[in-house]
Amino acid sequence: MPLPQVTQTYRDPHRYPMGIAFLDDQYVPMDQAKVSVLDYGFLHSDATYDVVHVWQGAFFRLDLHLDRFFAGLEKLHMSIAYDRTAVTEILQNCVALSGHQDAYVELICTRGNSPDFSRDPRNAVNRFMAFAIPFGSVANKTQMERGLHLAISDRVRIPSSSVDPSIKNYHWLDLVQGLYDAYEKGAETTLLINNQGNIAEGPGFNVFAVKDGFVTTPDSGVLLGITRQTVFDLCAELGITCKAASISRDDLMAADEIFISSTAGGVMPVTRLNNAAVGDGQLGLVYRQVHQLYWDKHKDPAWALPVKYS
Repeated sequence: MPLPQVTQTYRDPHRYPMGIAFLDDQYVPMDQAKVSVLDYGFLHSDATYDVVHVWQGAFFRLDLHLDRFFAGLEKLHMSIAYDRTAVTEILQNCVALSGHQDAYVELICTRGNSPDFSRDPRNAVNRFMAFAIPFGSVANKTQMERGLHLAISDRVRIPSSSVDPSIKNYHWLDLVQGLYDAYEKGAETTLLINNQGNIAEGPGFNVFAVKDGFVTTPDSGVLLGITRQTVFDLCAELGITCKAASISRDDLMAADEIFISSTAGGVMPVTRLNNAAVGDGQLGLVYRQVHQLYWDKHKDPAWALPVKYS
């Protein structure tokens, strides 16, 4: 039997959200944005990234996202050919060319690969890319209105002694397994624990517990989310005490309110945990205050950078 012919031009049969990507100094439609199967970002999850959103035509807290992204590059011994000004321009262009007024914008640096497939990461040519697609949220409209249903998984989030959680990364297999644990319990998303057995974080979000008007979020083994920091800032403005501390399972189960935070969705309510109502099962007062101020801040010039669409 003869060998099959080698296709000279790859034909991608899959569908993608409408948007624009930047890679190798080119702006292309999302369905044309490709990464080599030899890239160590794909093969080894050797990459860092960040996500910023655009709402009503403006980036929200872009400077903080760039701070974290460039800090991650340094910690991973990566470098790109673009400084902060150039990266900002690239992100602006991705959004403007896409035409999206509300967008999910991701910037990525992978380890890349070396021409001879060297296993020495110092020989790899790091690769920067970015894209803008329509805004998406951890919680959909129905879940925002009645609150998310969460379940605590017994799975342990990768400890900070193994992978520095201050570097945003794609190590998600523990989170994905936790999601399936939650689905089996009839929940919509999950929370993992840390190696002390306390609450850590969920897939792409931080969690906050409210008790007697005080707000607490896990203090270790979690990504230091930009929206997490934003909640601290908003609580300070509202005169609400917010601190980072250890939270046990029992602490979380006894909370009056629970909410989560993510660039993908902002501040989102939780009304059921492990098939039990959180507090009175309704959206809480503290959550409502923080949520409202969060979206109000999207109109604050100190926090928002308008996109130049032309």
